Amino acid sequence: MKKSLYETDEAIMEGIRRDDDRALSHMYKLYFPMISHFILSNSGTDDEAKDIYQEGVIVFYEKIKDNSLELSCQIKTYLYSVCRRLWLKRLAEKGRYVSKLDDTDSFVSVDDDTQRHEEQEKQFGIMGESLEQLGEPCRSLIEDYYIKLLNMQEISEKFGYTNSDTAKNQKYKCLQRLKKLFFATYKPEV
Repeated sequence: MKKSLYETDEAIMEGIRRDDDRALSHMYKLYFPMISHFILSNSGTDDEAKDIYQEGVIVFYEKIKDNSLELSCQIKTYLYSVCRRLWLKRLAEKGRYVSKLDDTDSFVSVDDDTQRHEEQEKQFGIMGESLEQLGEPCRSLIEDYYIKLLNMQEISEKFGYTNSDTAKNQKYKCLQRLKKLFFATYKPEV
C-alpha cells in the first residue's frame, strides 16, 4: 500500500506553502468527518458542516500563506477549534444557541478576548502534546469519546472491554493520567 505524501502536519503545511492542491485535498479527507460529526450533532445540516469546514480551512490556509500561523497543536485540533468557534457564532446569530444580546449587555474588550484566545491556544497546544505523550490505548479511547463522540458501549466493543462500566473506569484512569501530564507542563498565567 502506497503511503501518502502528506502524512505529517509539517508536510501538509509545506504542501500548502508550495501551492500543492493535494495537501488541501488530503486535509479535507482527514478532518472533514470530525467537523461534520460535530456540526451534525449540534443542530447543523450537512451543507452547514461543509460551509463551516470550508471557512475553517480558509482561515488555516490564509494563515499558512502569510506565515502568521504559529501552530502549537495538531492541525486537527486547530481546525476543530476554529470550526467550533465559527459554528457557535453562527448558532448565536441564528438564535439557536445564545439568547440575543441587548444594548445593556457588556462586551469583552479586544485585549481581554485576545489574551483569552492566546491562553486557550497555549492550553490546546499543551493538551495536544499531553495526548501524544499519553500513549495507546488511552489516546485513542479519549479521542473516540471526546472527538468522535462514541458512547461507552461502542468504546467497550471497540477496545474489547467486558462492559461499558469497565470502559468508563478505563476512561477515568486515562483522564487522570492525561491531567497529570497536562498540569506537569501547564502553568497558568496569573
